[in-house]
Amino acid sequence: MKKGKVDTAHGTLAYMESGGQGPAVLFIHGNSSCKEMFGRQFGTPMADRYRFIAFDLPGHGESSNAPVPQKTYSIHGFADAAMALLNALGVEKATIMGWSLGGHAALEMLARWPGAAAAWITGTPPAGGADMGEAFLPSDKMGLTFQETFTEEDARTQVQGGLGEGVPMEPWMLTASLRADGRFRPLMLQSAIEGSDLDGRKIAETAAVPLAVVTGGAEPYVNNAFLEKVDYGNLWDGKVHVLDGLGHSPFWQAPERFNPLFERFLGEVC
Repeated sequence: MKKGKVDTAHGTLAYMESGGQGPAVLFIHGNSSCKEMFGRQFGTPMADRYRFIAFDLPGHGESSNAPVPQKTYSIHGFADAAMALLNALGVEKATIMGWSLGGHAALEMLARWPGAAAAWITGTPPAGGADMGEAFLPSDKMGLTFQETFTEEDARTQVQGGLGEGVPMEPWMLTASLRADGRFRPLMLQSAIEGSDLDGRKIAETAAVPLAVVTGGAEPYVNNAFLEKVDYGNLWDGKVHVLDGLGHSPFWQAPERFNPLFERFLGEVC
């Protein structure tokens, strides 16, 4: 495992990568989280075969806060930061795995980055402005997504909601939620309202490279029925994969079920 930092226009970005010499795979984490969420993928033989790369989004984890928040704290801004990281690491082609907020950034990259070989989204409905109301399930916890300031109770609620009921919370997960630069949350909402981000549904319906859509059957935030309505342009396996009984973070909750599917995906698209 290698760790490092690179300086970009979006701040100093902290990353980790596996020792694999194969095709690159970029992991993008969710709202108020960190790169360590993908530890249960990095700790597998897959990481020896592929060049796994995960990083902390600007304003998260060990990365610095964005020097110009209005430039970076949005879905398209986070995608820009991811592309800047890959450029700094000399990566010209990669498969992108995005979780929740990271999935929205992955869709932006799918549309805008020529090096995108394929994408995998989990906990992410490929939706545009007109679809947002249908794409997400009503939840009293969703308000935290765009709330600037977190109390410790707010952070615990936010992290546990992302993990799923009964999934133990690691101390570093709470630390990551409290560390996040809360300014990104309302700025991200403002960007979406203003239509500054690309339409995720249009991206999914016109994608030329494979897009895997994977969701938990007990997903608390994403409307799984909406996922089935999208007219995908290049849906991997020809179907939305629903992992019965799992929540918003199946890759952490049940890696023994998630990883074999992810490994097959990488074997086919890389």
